[in-house]
Amino acid sequence: MATYVTLVNWTDQGIKTVKDTVQRAQQFRAECERRGVKLTSTYWTQGRYDLVVIAETDDDQAIMAVLLLLGGQGNARTETLRAFTDTEMEAILRKL
Repeated sequence: MATYVTLVNWTDQGIKTVKDTVQRAQQFRAECERRGVKLTSTYWTQGRYDLVVIAETDDDQAIMAVLLLLGGQGNARTETLRAFTDTEMEAILRKL
């Protein structure tokens, strides 16, 4: 499974309704599961980003779909990074 790290910032709308953030995260998790994306972790953070979400899937289109769904709700903007395990990185390095 591919791992994705998503960095999330609330929009003005998202911070105005911050009391709903846990409920929104639970709804997002359910949407991910319906689309074959496994959310392994969600963290509310201090600093530059408001949340960090870790997800796994073998379907690039599924992760894109759930991120578009999230962005379309207007509460958050995201930046997603494809992450590699040590085993995956060793395989990449063998290709050098």
